[in-house]
Amino acid sequence: MKYNPNIHHRKSIRVTGYDYSQTGLYFITICTQNHHYLFGEIKNDQMLLNNAGVHANQCWADIPQHFPNVKLHEQVVMPNHVHGILEIVGANNYSPSIPQRRSPSKTIGSIVRGYKIGVTKWFRTNFKNKFPVGKNVWQRNHWDHIIRNDNDYLEISQYIQNNPLTWNNDKLNRSGE
Repeated sequence: MKYNPNIHHRKSIRVTGYDYSQTGLYFITICTQNHHYLFGEIKNDQMLLNNAGVHANQCWADIPQHFPNVKLHEQVVMPNHVHGILEIVGANNYSPSIPQRRSPSKTIGSIVRGYKIGVTKWFRTNFKNKFPVGKNVWQRNHWDHIIRNDNDYLEISQYIQNNPLTWNNDKLNRSGE
């Protein structure tokens, strides 16, 4: 179904006109549906991955096998979300102003979609279509930030590395609810 603003009332969180296939660094956050804890737990400031978390971590590590134009940087699987820095190398020459019949295959969106599909297939295989949280593993969409300079990169890298240490204050930590 084509997007219709009169029906869907969605506001894009993407930078208008930005080419998400161009060379650069991107900070990505992908959350589970309703922020359910699917990938493990934090104990003693350490993320302890369960089987789903191990698979989610492996799927992330496998991204360059499916997208050879991607290099991985810092990454962490948390109980209900995944943070990572992806680097796209080599321009793809995609222009968002030119209508496309389908999504370009080397954009941040397609990389995230491929990752989500890999993790979701694991859940379908291991839970026989009975996910612990209903029919969806992931929230619709993802959050991304275009990393524009070295300082930005260093701050985000530290944030990712320290995410398990700061879990008690994390806005995605729903354990107190």
